[in-house]
Amino acid sequence: MKPQTELFISASAQGVTALLWLLETFLDSYLQTEYLTMYVLILEDDELIGDLLETVVAGAYPGAIIRLYTLVQSAISSWQKHPADLVVVDWNLPDGSGLELIRAVRQTTSDVPVLMISGRADRDSILAAAHLGISGYVSKPFQVEVLHQRLTELVPVQTVRDSGANTLDEKMEAACNSAIQLPGQIDTAAVLALMEKCDELDANGLAEQWKKEPALSAKMLDVANNASFRRSGTPVKTVREAISVIGVAMALNQALALSLDIAGKLACSRLAERAHLEQEQALRVADSARALAQRVGDNPAIYYTAGLLSRAGELAALKVLQNQCDQSGEPPEIEQIDSAIAYWAEKLGNRIKVQWRLPLDLRELIGAVYFVSRSNVSQSKLVMRAAALLAADQADGSECRTLLRRLGIEHREESRDGTRKS
Repeated sequence: MKPQTELFISASAQGVTALLWLLETFLDSYLQTEYLTMYVLILEDDELIGDLLETVVAGAYPGAIIRLYTLVQSAISSWQKHPADLVVVDWNLPDGSGLELIRAVRQTTSDVPVLMISGRADRDSILAAAHLGISGYVSKPFQVEVLHQRLTELVPVQTVRDSGANTLDEKMEAACNSAIQLPGQIDTAAVLALMEKCDELDANGLAEQWKKEPALSAKMLDVANNASFRRSGTPVKTVREAISVIGVAMALNQALALSLDIAGKLACSRLAERAHLEQEQALRVADSARALAQRVGDNPAIYYTAGLLSRAGELAALKVLQNQCDQSGEPPEIEQIDSAIAYWAEKLGNRIKVQWRLPLDLRELIGAVYFVSRSNVSQSKLVMRAAALLAADQADGSECRTLLRRLGIEHREESRDGTRKS
């Protein structure tokens, strides 16, 4: 290759790199000024914790730009190019210490809040971080509620500048392009992460993880003491016993159901009532799918999970509607709620499935709740679609009758939950 050609290629490569840098800088600036008003920088190398941090931050500050980094140097580079309004930093990273990022931040400003989240809880470590000027310290493992409270103490929601997304459609669109946190009593993503390790869990381990979750403990005891689970007539008194009675898979599904129960967290009564109805419908689909799966000889756990998650998009839409209500001070009309759910639920549902990293087979089962082609021969998808129709009291419809026949189940024997009629 001629020297002139090599020089030209080198110069071209440098030009492309510079152009990409300018484009990224422009997009950051454009998004910050035109659409979103708060920028949060997170440094955390643990994938699951990073996802959880991103979700909690998004829940605390809807519409914020959130950048998650796993390496110290990448985070420092991002800070130097575009300083954030809030920094959340881990201590131990693969390429160094999070203290390096804190130093870089404090060399620039003393005003930006810096929250350190670390497994180091000893006095010397906390003092070392405090010496660098951190604004708060949260020890791992942390509770979602505690972290949310610490964040809003550092940067109160009312002090965040009003977002450029003022209309409901703009807020919905912004939600489709950011992390979504449902305001349940426990975090859905955390429960799904446990589900991925279901085979490794036992009653003791699960009870230990949930010992600081009073709502979850009450839920386990209530389900275990339900008449359908009683065997000896003696009430269950501990969470470990409860999980042993109902099984780890069912315990995880009950935790998932609790995380999706957001009605009590929505201030607007219309939205709370709609959330309750959506949750009830999801539970009906889950119960029906579980019963049908047992009838055809499949493991019912994943079917129940798919049913529970089948209204996630609708719940996300209701959460955005509540944000709009909080901002405007005016409750949405029922027609507006119906319209928003009809248009946005599917898009938000797809976004949240990606965010929660649901496996493909689970996503397909959720999708089958709404549609299955006539040429489909997948028994699992036929089960989910039939379950949805049974839950909607459409057992006498031609589609449901056909699906049940293809599954080898006589339509006349079915009730809404998929069980045999007496």
